[in-house]
Amino acid sequence: MTTRPPAPSASGTHQKSFAATYGHTIRQFFKFGLVGGSGVLVNLLVVIICKKIYPHYEMALLNLFGTRWSIRLYHLYATVAFLIANTWNYQLNRMWTFRSRHHGGWWRGFFPFLAAGLAAFVVNVIVQTLMINPTSPIALPRDVFDDSNGFRTLLYWATLIGTLVATPFNFVLSKLWVFAGVRAKNVRAKQSDGTDERPAE
Repeated sequence: MTTRPPAPSASGTHQKSFAATYGHTIRQFFKFGLVGGSGVLVNLLVVIICKKIYPHYEMALLNLFGTRWSIRLYHLYATVAFLIANTWNYQLNRMWTFRSRHHGGWWRGFFPFLAAGLAAFVVNVIVQTLMINPTSPIALPRDVFDDSNGFRTLLYWATLIGTLVATPFNFVLSKLWVFAGVRAKNVRAKQSDGTDERPAE
């Protein structure tokens, strides 16, 4: 007389379904966070170098249409740092986070990644400006961040906080748009060869 194996419980099936649905995304976000962490360091390093070259980072460069708002030197520093760090992050994400044999050309993927990064960059600059502008309700206290040494430099902390706030926006746009074509190619490849291939970890 044979016995049948016990049917999987509803809770066990739900857990497996959750792991199958969200596990890969969670791993990707973890990898993206590690890459983003290295990008934060690159971004901050570029800002530090720029400030060492010319330390008056609050100097106004261009008035905005006769208003009391201006584009300031630290906005230029942030732009240079973004372009360098964005290129760094793109290459690492392409090689590791969203790695696949189905990638297209480097430039073809870079410009969408740059555009996605620009959306996050806008968030970064807004947060950074609110941290530095003394009239902002969330400005960092000048008596603490008085630029007396590197650890108490207002620009560095504003840059760091702005970059951290913008990282989730960059991940969502990168996954759903920049590398969405890679994901679709992986699905088509699995359907054509009948295997359960997943993007390389």
